Amino acid sequence: MSQPPRPALALAMPVPTGDQLKAARIAAGLSQAQAAELMGYPLQTGSRGGVQSRTWQALESMSDERNMQGPVYAMFLLLTGQHPEFRLERNQPSDSAQGAAAADCQETASPQSLRADAHAHSQRD
Repeated sequence: MSQPPRPALALAMPVPTGDQLKAARIAAGLSQAQAAELMGYPLQTGSRGGVQSRTWQALESMSDERNMQGPVYAMFLLLTGQHPEFRLERNQPSDSAQGAAAADCQETASPQSLRADAHAHSQRD
């Protein structure tokens, strides 16, 4: 038996300024490279050998006219646990036969686990 679709949520999706994006990234405890990787932006090797994202740098820059789109910013806030109204949670399996798995699926993604995942990915590349 399938359930009827849920009504769509209305999310506030303002376009952030570079300063707002930088403040949200810092509040999440992410480097520019970690934030870029989390959101799927490309990474490059910098002149000093470190990993960087020119795209993320441009999005935070006050002199660049590019801005992060509102829906992408809303997702960044959700993924880092900073959205003012909503949080992400894992879906619970509807089948009661998956009892033990259901308990495992109730964990909520935290900014700390996202930082650890982003850091692990950036170290592998």
